[in-house]
Amino acid sequence: LALAMAMLESINAAVDTNPVFNPCGDTRVQVLDGFTFGLAFSSNSSFFLGRSQLSPCDRRLSNLYSGRIAAFRPRVDEISLLTVNDTSTLNADNGNELYMVSYAGSRFGARSKPHFVGDNEKIVTSFTLVLEFRKGRLINMLWKGNDCKSCSDGRDDFVCLKSGDCAVRLSHCRHRGGRVDCSIGITVTFSGTDKNNVVLNTWYQVAKLQQYSLYNLYSNLKSSVWSQLFF
Repeated sequence: LALAMAMLESINAAVDTNPVFNPCGDTRVQVLDGFTFGLAFSSNSSFFLGRSQLSPCDRRLSNLYSGRIAAFRPRVDEISLLTVNDTSTLNADNGNELYMVSYAGSRFGARSKPHFVGDNEKIVTSFTLVLEFRKGRLINMLWKGNDCKSCSDGRDDFVCLKSGDCAVRLSHCRHRGGRVDCSIGITVTFSGTDKNNVVLNTWYQVAKLQQYSLYNLYSNLKSSVWSQLFF
């Protein structure tokens, strides 16, 4: 086991050539590099200075809550499912709606538009994020909807939003005593080109599977494995 772990660490170190782990650091990447980006959760207005949206890396956004920032490091051009497990701490404040922004880089950085997560009645649990690169530099971060396909079965614990996102009523979430796992799942995909001009195509692959909910598939697999291990 120790030998296998050592070999795995050696392979990972050889493949990942990106030394930048700070989500606010600038970098250029190639296929299979790790790429660090951040997620910030707050009210919609918290991401703006006047009428201009700023990156969470900008220190002028002093009203962002540091406790609501998470960092992830998926592999470039691999489909990754990232999860935020403790959604009970992401409740909207004083009735305000909660939004999230993805961001990475500084001088050559990018940030997504604020995307609705939830309010005092509901929470969206499944998202798709596209990271777009040009010659290895991040140039855009886009949230993609699925036209409520993941909640089209008419269940009363889900509600379809105008944005096309499927939200869960909080009263049905486990942390509120319900049966629904309200962990946030974010499918991360890539498009554009890496620093070697290799085309990144995982977004194209996911777009062809839009009729499925990748997060639901993952949740079902997780539940199945858990049952086999402990029951």
